[in-house]
Amino acid sequence: ASETAQDYVEAIADLTVAVGEARVVDLARRLGVTHVTVNRTLARLQQAGYVNTKPYRAIFLTSAGHRLAGECKRRHETVVAFLRSLGISEKAAEMDAEGIEHHVSPETLAVFERRLRKS
Repeated sequence: ASETAQDYVEAIADLTVAVGEARVVDLARRLGVTHVTVNRTLARLQQAGYVNTKPYRAIFLTSAGHRLAGECKRRHETVVAFLRSLGISEKAAEMDAEGIEHHVSPETLAVFERRLRKS
């Protein structure tokens, strides 16, 4: 559930920046799921306080949603940069980071960040 919430708030934030809004159809396409799945997940995210939604309107992140999206983006970027520093291709680093970013411990992430600063 935590990984799903992270993926959704990150996608909502990215879509909002890229096209000005996030809609159910855009999330479904981006995440490779059905509209029904998106609507169910959005209901859970709204209950958790991460998003605000209204029928037939765009989806908006709450302040808690923005914080979570920022944390996810930072973790993702750190993992990608670390993998790239090891010589891994951009494509592979992006793909691998999608899995690693959800499971990397704060301790490991801090080590990644320290190594990157030394580079």
